[in-house]
Amino acid sequence: MALLLFRHSQLPRRLLVATCVTAQMQRWATSMSRTEDLSLASSSNLTKEGKKTIDDLPGPSLLTTAYWLFVKGYHGKSHEMQLEQKKIYGPIWQSKFGKFHLVNVASAELIQQVIKQEGKYPVRCDLPHWKEYITMREQAPGMHTNFGEEWYRLRSVLNPKMLKIKETSMYAPTIQEVVTDLIKRIYFLRENQGQGTMVCNVTNELYKFGFEGICSILFEKRLGCLQENIPEETKRFIKAVGDMLTLSEIVIFLPKWTRSFLPYWENFIKAWDDIYEVSKKLVDAKLKSLDKMVQNGESVEGEFLTFLLSSNKLSLKEIYTVLTELLLGGVDTTSNTMSWTLYHLAKEPNIQAHLYQEISSVCPGNQIPTTEDLTKMPYLKAVVKEILRLYPVVHGNGRWIIENEVILQDYWFPKKTLFHMCHYAASHDEKDFPDPYQFQPERWLRTTERYKHNPFSSVPFGVGVRACVGRRVAELEMYFALARIMKHFEIQPDPSGTTVKPNTRTLMIPGSPINLNFIDRK
Repeated sequence: MALLLFRHSQLPRRLLVATCVTAQMQRWATSMSRTEDLSLASSSNLTKEGKKTIDDLPGPSLLTTAYWLFVKGYHGKSHEMQLEQKKIYGPIWQSKFGKFHLVNVASAELIQQVIKQEGKYPVRCDLPHWKEYITMREQAPGMHTNFGEEWYRLRSVLNPKMLKIKETSMYAPTIQEVVTDLIKRIYFLRENQGQGTMVCNVTNELYKFGFEGICSILFEKRLGCLQENIPEETKRFIKAVGDMLTLSEIVIFLPKWTRSFLPYWENFIKAWDDIYEVSKKLVDAKLKSLDKMVQNGESVEGEFLTFLLSSNKLSLKEIYTVLTELLLGGVDTTSNTMSWTLYHLAKEPNIQAHLYQEISSVCPGNQIPTTEDLTKMPYLKAVVKEILRLYPVVHGNGRWIIENEVILQDYWFPKKTLFHMCHYAASHDEKDFPDPYQFQPERWLRTTERYKHNPFSSVPFGVGVRACVGRRVAELEMYFALARIMKHFEIQPDPSGTTVKPNTRTLMIPGSPINLNFIDRK
């Protein structure tokens, strides 16, 4: 998990100097990467009925990891490093980074075994810097900073409104309004970027779409992210979310004594403060509106936020925190996945034609797809599933197993072991996915026998009780947006022929801007 959190361009200079491996160390690291690292398994610690322990696992040393990241060029490409380490050490290995000691698992079978032993209240990872902020500001812990029964209580309130298809289908009209504005935005950008059909940096526009979509559901209010002139308060909100996520990846590694002379902690706090201030204003405005309705004897109507405020299942402080966390997790999933989808459809006109034919047959003419229509579009869903396999939003996920001891193969691990589930390596395993780097939506059609795979080989939203709470909403946003974009436009690639490759920071993102042509359908 820790390896996923670095952003090279954002790290403080002193930390970079201390971390980077010099050219003089290359010869040592090259010769030692296989011999010294594998020697970790030379002595056998047999415990728990003859099982080996984490110390018996092979894996890279800290210096070798630094060499791979900063000399061999895997920095920003830790998804590729998963594959390289799996080739060297096999599907399970250890790695150390700072205070983190990880057990990496990179096969569907091992990921399945970890999930089955994670306990009733699984924990992704510890976020001490988030907890410190919450304590400092006397706010309520949320889903990412609560453990055990308190965490389960929060999820139990949110799950029915976020994960049940019948409930999430109620958000369809709101999402469709946002998609309509996205279509208008595409027309506007085509006409105003000088070439008539080109939209530059599609990911940036889809980020605004994702931000507007999730905020419209969470706060029951449109924020204007897709307008030509975005409101200043909305700009501040968007910036604060981006700053917090970027700075969060830095401050978790910095010792507290660096706060006196490095600006990262101070800026981290400011970003959180800005997010909470805007969120609180939106929640308080809705609460005031509901109180007024009650005083006037009107029936209280609304969707997600109205439910939270009127059900009395969460305190007001908890609502502030929960909404903020849902917002943080609900933007990039939609924007990055949609970006990769449009990019690949532009490169694969036959797949795009197949998708367009399915959408047009279910919703001919100007008919706007409904949630019922989506049930008749298996190829649409297969396209999105295949993109999520190729580019899992989080290419590795953590599990801090605090309830149980864990046994994997011949190894025994005590409580409080931190596991890193390497989803990218698992979803690119030829055993489950022949030609794993090819975009083949047919893999996900139930009628296709040759593409059977382990269900844990591709789990982009996680699995079990700790799975992404916003999964259904994200899927609804992507299905509606993709279906309607296909009805309006044929997507063609950038004439310059630029190839876009993924980078990994916390999330898997396009490594360069995606520029696409949106041609009117005839």
